[in-house]
Amino acid sequence: MFRIRRLFDTRLSSDQRVMEQVQGILREQFPGLSDKDVNKLPQQLENPLKHKFRAVLYVAEGVRSGVKGFALLLHEPQLGFDYLDYISAATNMTGRGIGGALYERLRADATAWSSRGIFFECLPDDPELCKSPKHRAQNRSRLKFYEQYGARPINGTAYETPVKPGDDSPPYLVFDPLGSQEPLNQNHAQVIVRAILERKYQQHCPPEYIEKVVHSFTDNPVQIRPPRYLNPETCKPPQHRELPEDEKIILVVNDQHDIHHIRERGYVEAPVRIRAITRKLLPTGMFREIRAKRHPEKMLKRVHDQGFIRYLKAVCLHFPEGKSVYPYVFPIRNQARPPVDRAIRAGYYCIDTFTPLTANAYPASRRAVDCALTAANSLLGRQRLAYALVRPPGHHAERRSYGGFCYFNSTAVAAEFLSAHGRVAVLDIDYHHGNGTQDIFYRRADVLTLSIHGHPRFAYPYFTGFDDEMGEGEGLKYNQNYPLQEELEGGGYRKILSQALQRVNKFKPQFFIIALGLDTAKGDPTGTWSLNGEDFFANGLLIGKLHLPTLVVQEGGYDSRALGSNARQFFQGLWAGTFLE
Repeated sequence: MFRIRRLFDTRLSSDQRVMEQVQGILREQFPGLSDKDVNKLPQQLENPLKHKFRAVLYVAEGVRSGVKGFALLLHEPQLGFDYLDYISAATNMTGRGIGGALYERLRADATAWSSRGIFFECLPDDPELCKSPKHRAQNRSRLKFYEQYGARPINGTAYETPVKPGDDSPPYLVFDPLGSQEPLNQNHAQVIVRAILERKYQQHCPPEYIEKVVHSFTDNPVQIRPPRYLNPETCKPPQHRELPEDEKIILVVNDQHDIHHIRERGYVEAPVRIRAITRKLLPTGMFREIRAKRHPEKMLKRVHDQGFIRYLKAVCLHFPEGKSVYPYVFPIRNQARPPVDRAIRAGYYCIDTFTPLTANAYPASRRAVDCALTAANSLLGRQRLAYALVRPPGHHAERRSYGGFCYFNSTAVAAEFLSAHGRVAVLDIDYHHGNGTQDIFYRRADVLTLSIHGHPRFAYPYFTGFDDEMGEGEGLKYNQNYPLQEELEGGGYRKILSQALQRVNKFKPQFFIIALGLDTAKGDPTGTWSLNGEDFFANGLLIGKLHLPTLVVQEGGYDSRALGSNARQFFQGLWAGTFLE
């Protein structure tokens, strides 16, 4: 038994071990490769600009026995093609269906990417090109394997001309049209072949050789060798691509969110928010829902003041069901002596007058933290994307205060948890400044905090979020705010988002957390901007293109009519940026 997944990078130690096994198979099965070629594989995954292809590494893993095989596909989205660089089972795993399973998976992916086809090299089965009968037999076996998928060598070109005259077994260029009946256009083929030779073989192929090969593609359409081993009617079409488990977005919903329900007119942070989002997300097939696991209170204490935690727990425990208390006394003159009465003491810990305390504020927000931690933990395994769909929100909760409908800062607790495994960047894209997250990490350099929001001169919380708040001590220059004008459309927003993502990229985090506010949408009762569904898709796409393990934690967004569709658009963009771009 084995499963196939994509390996995106080696940020996690577990993935470093997988990469070492892949490199071991490379050395065993491709003994002619130099150490330089083997060792550059991690950089190919992490730096596509340098290597001029987006490298996609597939690994076939056993439950206990490690890597059984791998395939390395080079994806070129602008030119619309894929190049299969390597595919191999481990030495003791050949003939067990691993190569076929890997090839079918990458074919399904290439089809989903709307690729024109997959190109790769195969050693020749022609006696004039391969002198060894033994090697010809091995080559025939490989070509027969690929022929069952409709992949056959391109005819009538100089591609199989040896770079050094007299060399034996120059490779064919094989083309898999992925089931398409559309002929391969000459001009497109020339562009693709040039890209392959110049980007992959520039050190081995002199310019005059490359020109000779490119210009040898004179047929239009390009001629593909007729089937030699199998009946073309038996060719396998690409499989319908259902999302593999490792590409699904982990979804953790706060199953206790609705116990916190303020039934007062004008209180927009209502349970309908979660229902509106799940109704639109679950039918997409992009999500795998898991239940939140209970986490110890010590996780809360790592970001919140213990006295604050004790107070919130105790005051909520003693409230009668259905009763709400709003802060109305704020003892700023003598903070050392808070009021004795718990209800009156609310203002000692609160930053506003519209966030009530109820019997269920503590358990609901405590469960939201469990959801965020459960989703964050999935990023330490095989998942790239996770979503904690929680209410109440959390990004306004500071180390020792609550407010803005927020009691505990779920985003900050998740960031603290992940920071034990590598650098973390938190980007808050709620309409309102993430003052709580800023406060908690303001003096730290291992967690980068950024927030794009309405300027505090007109937007809650009014007292933080200015662009000169850049951190203190070790955290100096590790906090960045982008306060924006009162009226803003999607294009202007994306310019700022691109700047923030450049800052994230420069930080080189192991993990990325998005504090997702959907209150940037047109018509939201708490905001003044006018982003639409297409804007949310585009924003998600930009974020996904960073290809980082990403946790999304739900914050604001209060127009229930558009909330679900905007969330769906955002996650479809995020998924596409992560897995298709």
